[in-house]
Amino acid sequence: MAERNIRIDGGRLWHSLMEMAKIGATEKGGVKRLALTQVDKEGRDLFVRWCKEAGCTIRIDKVGNIFAHRAGRNGNLAPVITGSHLDSQPTGGKFDGAYGVLAGLEVLRTLNDFDYQTERPLEVAVWTNEEGSRFAPGMIASGAFAGVFDLDFALSLKDPEGKSFGDELERIGYAGNSEVTGHDVHAYIEVHIEQGPILEAEDKTIGIVTDAQGQRWYEVVLEGVESHAGPTPMDSRHDALLGAGRVVDLVNRVGLDHAPLACATVGMLEVYPNSRNVIPGRVFLTVDLRHPDDEVLAQMDRKMRHGAAAIAENIGLACEIEQISYCRPVRFEDSCIKAVRNAAEKCGYSTRDMVSGAGHDACHLAAVAPTSMIFIPCIDGISHNEIEDAKPEWITAGANILLHALLEKANQTADGA
Repeated sequence: MAERNIRIDGGRLWHSLMEMAKIGATEKGGVKRLALTQVDKEGRDLFVRWCKEAGCTIRIDKVGNIFAHRAGRNGNLAPVITGSHLDSQPTGGKFDGAYGVLAGLEVLRTLNDFDYQTERPLEVAVWTNEEGSRFAPGMIASGAFAGVFDLDFALSLKDPEGKSFGDELERIGYAGNSEVTGHDVHAYIEVHIEQGPILEAEDKTIGIVTDAQGQRWYEVVLEGVESHAGPTPMDSRHDALLGAGRVVDLVNRVGLDHAPLACATVGMLEVYPNSRNVIPGRVFLTVDLRHPDDEVLAQMDRKMRHGAAAIAENIGLACEIEQISYCRPVRFEDSCIKAVRNAAEKCGYSTRDMVSGAGHDACHLAAVAPTSMIFIPCIDGISHNEIEDAKPEWITAGANILLHALLEKANQTADGA
């Protein structure tokens, strides 16, 4: 059968997604599969079993990244990789990340069905701790693969209970022996739900992702003085939560000042001592700033830092701001973007070019390999939410685009012919 006529089995892919969604399932239809928990292990185990059944060999590196390898005609050529993540937010959806992993698996199954062998090897990757919900920052393992993060730094990360990334990796049996860095990759292409409303609103099936926003993550600590809520006069207080509230408003204004492309979010607040009749003496909060222009992102950084310092001084607080992650805006590689565009034309799907507002493992891979991304719509643009949903025909379409984009790259010889 001609390559043009090869199509994935959409029903099989949908079934795989629903089976994976049973692991860590929540009452509202989503998943809670935090990185390196027992349910994360169960999801990984299922993926590994399916890949072995598809004839793949498995490699696991020292940060727990899993690579399912399907041989090509020439084993000396660098592989083409696809993939995403299986960990979720605490109230996550069943498509975020898992779709990219299982669409990659479906590509390999489909090639088996058609007894089709590519010139280059193909690999499907599961990147550890993409979400960063349990261990911050996110995308730590793809970042380690790309040399952005040091291995020891990654393994030393601790969750809110003080458990380390390295110890939890050992506990669930996914501390591999393979080196994390130094791998030659011919191309990396990742498929993902959009996590926004644009494709559905414009009735487009495929987003051809040309760029990704830059982002900066911060941890902020405001220190005041805890004291009794009754006897302490209002004008004598050093209320850390009051300062935090003003910082939340500041962060929101920084985002609005650089609309419509900027995003600025406070996602976590931890109040100490968190007692109803004690003025809070300490607040920990997180800040997430995003923009596709690195200079604008730097301006947002300065406004947030200067504004937070002024707020703290006004209330008599100590203020510490630590930037824990910085991802530059990414321009994906032209030949990989073209491969996605060619695949969409071949399959006859409607498209539009897009900039990703979310961070993805592809953003780190772009530093070490030609990279691109494919988006499909999600219903009402909702993600990082248990009600996240997508239509089966969208799921099928994105996997078909992935299949043909991967075939284009995986059939290139060493000189790119």
